Amino acid sequence: MADRAGLPFEDTADFEDVERGLVDAGEPVIRNEAGEVVWDNGSYSSFLTGDAPDSVHPSLWRQSTLAAKQGLFEVTDGIYQVRGYDLSNMSVIEGDTGIIVIDPLISAETAAAALALYRKHRGDRPVVAVIHTHSHVDHFGGVKGVVSQDDVDAGGVQIIAPEGFVEHAISENVYAGTAMARRAGYMYGAALARGPRGGVGAGLGQTTSTGSITLIAPTVTITTTGQELTVDGVRMVFQMAPGTEAPAEMHFYFPDQRALCMAENATHTLHNLLTLRGALVRDPHIWAHYLTEAIEMFAGRSDVVFASHHWPTWGTANIIEFLSMQRDLYAYLHDQTLRLLNQGYTGSEIAEMIELPPALEQTWCTHGYYGSVSHNVKAIYQRYMGWYDGNPARLWQHPPREKAKRYVEFMGGADEVVAKARRSFEEGDLRWAAEVLDHVVFADPGHAAAKSLLADVFTQLGYGSENGTWRCEFLAGAMELRTGNFGTPTTTVSADIVANLSPEMLFDALAVQVNGPEAWDLDLAIRWDLPDHGTSYRTTLHNGVLTYVKDSDKPVGLTLTVPAAAVIALATGNLDAARGNGLTAEGDESQLGSLFSVLQPGDRGFNIVEP
Repeated sequence: MADRAGLPFEDTADFEDVERGLVDAGEPVIRNEAGEVVWDNGSYSSFLTGDAPDSVHPSLWRQSTLAAKQGLFEVTDGIYQVRGYDLSNMSVIEGDTGIIVIDPLISAETAAAALALYRKHRGDRPVVAVIHTHSHVDHFGGVKGVVSQDDVDAGGVQIIAPEGFVEHAISENVYAGTAMARRAGYMYGAALARGPRGGVGAGLGQTTSTGSITLIAPTVTITTTGQELTVDGVRMVFQMAPGTEAPAEMHFYFPDQRALCMAENATHTLHNLLTLRGALVRDPHIWAHYLTEAIEMFAGRSDVVFASHHWPTWGTANIIEFLSMQRDLYAYLHDQTLRLLNQGYTGSEIAEMIELPPALEQTWCTHGYYGSVSHNVKAIYQRYMGWYDGNPARLWQHPPREKAKRYVEFMGGADEVVAKARRSFEEGDLRWAAEVLDHVVFADPGHAAAKSLLADVFTQLGYGSENGTWRCEFLAGAMELRTGNFGTPTTTVSADIVANLSPEMLFDALAVQVNGPEAWDLDLAIRWDLPDHGTSYRTTLHNGVLTYVKDSDKPVGLTLTVPAAAVIALATGNLDAARGNGLTAEGDESQLGSLFSVLQPGDRGFNIVEP
């Protein structure tokens, strides 16, 4: 178990800042219309008090105690935040006649509850605009909890987002959405019991809500740094920050309030360059550049900086220091990884070699509660060099189960390996015990002693983790070894996400489901007339590859007329529903059946800690 040695516990400023401006703590439990709990912050705040128990790293306990603080907070005149109502924060900017909502959480239910808490104290002010800082679901999923599509269509509400928002918001949740959602169940500890021996929070926030995920397409797109916008008397100056924490992201400054919103690029933790659930590798070099740019453009004339997670920082000098520390953190990891990479070290080697400068180590906001130095360094290596480390012995290795069988045989059989691993466990070499026991479980998944001991190893690794997501990963793995596969507790592929698929994204989503070998002998050509888009596409399935061309006049065997409602049904693989929603066909309709017969949807319950 990690101790408190070397940690700056004498610095308690965060505990003052997290309470500053509290108006009302609100209710810890939020339910949907059916009465089901979609958010329960009380399940964390009820036990996150006092000193850390032996089963939680004291630094993570501190971070979770701070992150579990909930309620409505006044940030500065005319700016409020609701925190602790979801993984992310919802911010509210007061205008001349109404309010601007920034980042309406994950679920419509949590966003509606956050808005109700605000209105309880500030009046029933109408929402005149919603700003999405970036393209991750915890910053747009609750939009229909604060406004309706009809309000937007009538022109009464603006939806403001950075360039590329819709494309990236949808593609991340659709193309690899099944695998990401399954792995996110580990990353956020979705199935873990909450308590000192289970889930204590994910470092960035406590966990994800489980309500209704919604999406409304932007009506105003921000494209340029320095672009200005005034909404209901509120002046804003934008800074583009693509390719940082999200592929589409932006910061913005409120000149009249002297307030700066940094989206998710400056929070009270080291963030992820590659999330444990999986994603595109982020660019720490450009991330640091945009933080420098924000310091130069806005920090010197700001009295408060706030973000889409955690608590604000007040005072110009404190803001410059905070943003500079965050900038130096990402720049240091990038530059030092590249330095060592060019010395011939591999990602896993560099991850063990890098030490942060003392000034960064002694600053709480740089600690790896969500991202970590270890997996971020490996991500940087991956970004530049890929999966192969240059050693031919590692160029064509066996896949995990075949490798495991051979390792276990070489090491004297499963029982012998388990006995040796038990000694390593007792000696405290948990990382080695995990590695060798993993081989036993993959070679012989029925070996009860190996699974039981590996679960114990994972548990101790979780208890010692400063990083919230590492803790969740280890404890979730232990849980599945003991009780079986818990599947995917939550999913981000909602009706609104699917409804906003462009035609190209629909065909891309179908293409990644084609079972290639089963489609080798198919040769299909289908025209898709899309009246709601005013265009058509010709798709071909040949050699197991689905391709599409817009407005092609080449011959086809089947022509489909596909209204928008039918597109949604097709995206979910429901041909009967598509026909019921207006899909019509002219020509050889068996081609459509042949196409859908070779689609293989993702497995939401694939194994992770067992083969």
